[in-house]
Amino acid sequence: MKRCMRIAAVLTAAALTTTACGSSGSGDGGEDGGDVNLTMTWWGNDDRAQRYNEAIEAYEAENPGVSVTTSFVDYPNYWPARATEAAGRSLPDVMQMDVSYLRQFASNGQLLDFAEVEGDGVDLSGLPDPLIPSGQVEGAQYGIPVATNAFTLFTDAAGLAQVGVELPENPTWEEYHDFLREVATAGGTTEDGQPVYGAGDYTGVFWMFIHWLNQQGIEAFTEDGELGFTQDDLETWLSSVDDLRAEGLLIPPARINQLSPLSPFDAGETTSEMTWDNFAAGYATNNPDVELELQPIPSDDPENPGLFLKPSMLFSIGANTDHPEEAAALIDYLVNDPEVGDVFGTSQGLRASSFQRDAMTMEGLDAEVAAYEESIEPLLVDSPPPPVEGFGTIEARLLEITENINYGTVSVEDAAAQWYSEAEQTLADNQ
Repeated sequence: MKRCMRIAAVLTAAALTTTACGSSGSGDGGEDGGDVNLTMTWWGNDDRAQRYNEAIEAYEAENPGVSVTTSFVDYPNYWPARATEAAGRSLPDVMQMDVSYLRQFASNGQLLDFAEVEGDGVDLSGLPDPLIPSGQVEGAQYGIPVATNAFTLFTDAAGLAQVGVELPENPTWEEYHDFLREVATAGGTTEDGQPVYGAGDYTGVFWMFIHWLNQQGIEAFTEDGELGFTQDDLETWLSSVDDLRAEGLLIPPARINQLSPLSPFDAGETTSEMTWDNFAAGYATNNPDVELELQPIPSDDPENPGLFLKPSMLFSIGANTDHPEEAAALIDYLVNDPEVGDVFGTSQGLRASSFQRDAMTMEGLDAEVAAYEESIEPLLVDSPPPPVEGFGTIEARLLEITENINYGTVSVEDAAAQWYSEAEQTLADNQ
């Protein structure tokens, strides 16, 4: 049976890099003569923008009364722009939403509950039942999962061949650190003379920390929305790469900032990176010479890598929209239409809807990502609910404070104490 839902989308018109599809007008129509003009935003890069533009142009051709004005920006700048719009009740009609921020926007009444959408809404019958609650807050559906992804350890086989280093299959943490040391001391350089490292300091990535906690049998958050781990747990995690930091064997933060918005792995200056598997398409686009290989993240117990499936992103509708039915129809198209699945492949993760996934002929990198998720299925733990309100704030703060550790402006002990205190206060303020 078709299940219909709505979500509130937060879209920023002002401070984003804009790529327009159809009319660039706002509100109730545009110069192209459409009866309805929808605004839509996402985070991403030029590759994602090209795919969205192709899909939206096809949608506009099938729905001549609707035009869509689009914009996008990189992930770090996306959320401040959304917060500004939310404060002014001027969110976009449709926006990409991350589970890290879903509770924050939904709890503040800034997103539309899909149950309020009249008409057909969004068909959820193609989505796996266990995935649907990932878009819910207190039983109301504020987000529609677009695709699934899982954490992986990416390596560049071509880069490793050049430096003459191999990574063991299913490495322990010690084996992975030995690998990073070998790469950094091998003396490899890029074509423009930059030294090649094994990786950057991954301990500032909060989702990486959550996976490590899973390996220890520790929940990141309690049911009451408080921290489920101790300050000592965090200090243990942050100090796990102390030797690599001290020896200068991780790519320096100053160089990482110089390369931004590319990651060091994008730029070919590291041979490995741990992140969500849907990053594969972007890596291949940004570095055509890369030879990607995927395997589970390091773990001292190969049967417990702490992995789980997460919606790579969701679609939400802004509560302030004047066009909820049209916004829901656009989301339904992007989530369920088989041709849209072909347009995106696995660039946003493995498509969540069976209507898209079953119709896709996956080859090359898409097939590799799909095979990876299939291979880890027996190892997966339950997908967590949407993170606590304030998650995005503490996530960004961990990355910032870890950068300070690498600049030498704060000790690991003080950084752990500072972050933990701030996080407790942030979560308390959002209760």
